[in-house]
Amino acid sequence: VPMGVLSCMKYLMFIFNVLVFAGGTCLMGVGVWVAVDPAGFQGIVAARAVLNAGAWLLLAVGIALSLLGFLGCCGALRRSRLLLLL
Repeated sequence: VPMGVLSCMKYLMFIFNVLVFAGGTCLMGVGVWVAVDPAGFQGIVAARAVLNAGAWLLLAVGIALSLLGFLGCCGALRRSRLLLLL
């Protein structure tokens, strides 16, 4: 495999993982926002229990995606197969 192809794949994987990290950070931010100030979302979701559970779910998924994206970025830059498989 030519070196240029490997370099291109490295940067494409890095960019994809940065997008996953950014998406996870946004989900985490929305989860914190809903958990701290649920009054703005009462019109959308009538049940308080559903809103509270949804906020914690968004927070957990956001943290997981942020961690996954961060480890993927580190793995792509270092060409670490273990970090990329994780």
